[in-house]
Amino acid sequence: MISTKNLYKSFGKLEVLKGINLEVKKGEVVVIIGPSGSGKSTFLRCLNYLESPDAGIISLNNMQVDTQEVKQKEILALRRGTAMVFQGYNLFKNKTALENVIEALLIVKKMPKDKAIQLGESLLDMVGLKDKRDQYPSTLSGGQQQRVAIARAMAVNPHVILFDEPTSALDPELVGEVLGVIRKLAEENMTMIIVTHEMSFARDVADRVIFMDEGIIVEEGLPSEIFSNPKEERTKRFLRQIINR
Repeated sequence: MISTKNLYKSFGKLEVLKGINLEVKKGEVVVIIGPSGSGKSTFLRCLNYLESPDAGIISLNNMQVDTQEVKQKEILALRRGTAMVFQGYNLFKNKTALENVIEALLIVKKMPKDKAIQLGESLLDMVGLKDKRDQYPSTLSGGQQQRVAIARAMAVNPHVILFDEPTSALDPELVGEVLGVIRKLAEENMTMIIVTHEMSFARDVADRVIFMDEGIIVEEGLPSEIFSNPKEERTKRFLRQIINR
């Protein structure tokens, strides 16, 4: 489905990704955990070229992209095949919930407006917000805004959704409603890569957990393996710090 081979990324002299190799299968939910600054978010942003990798191969379905010889049409294809959900929602403040969801359908996919509205309404219904279709982001709670962002990501029918700490900007009482929507997508076999600090959610929803630190994948395995019996000392130390907070 989507994979990387020897993916590297630096910002100036700071090497953030040091040869990431990862393969995610269709319908798989992979959760990436690790300390702040370990490269998790940069990795996601490289997958759909919000950041340009310095070297490595990104494959999506039958397309293989050499990041050192990448063409604009390949970047566009990666972006069309992936959808990103950000920690800060990134909704258009001057557009309603429905308008945010259907924007890409109208502009990118050139879908007729009546069909776009019909699809947008069904997606808002899926995330429990059909009654908020005409409200602007400023009138919605953080959890509601994030659910609109998830509906917007689903609208383009991506091969994979990339979640960059989707609950980190939310008040604790709003976290559950967003995680509930993601859990529903997992049950429907949506391919997802999720960066999160919600360890109980990672244990519950992930098919596989990746622990990243200092720009490398230190350890990966089933949630039961990573959380109950991690092999690497760095993983053990991180989990102890998280649990003892």
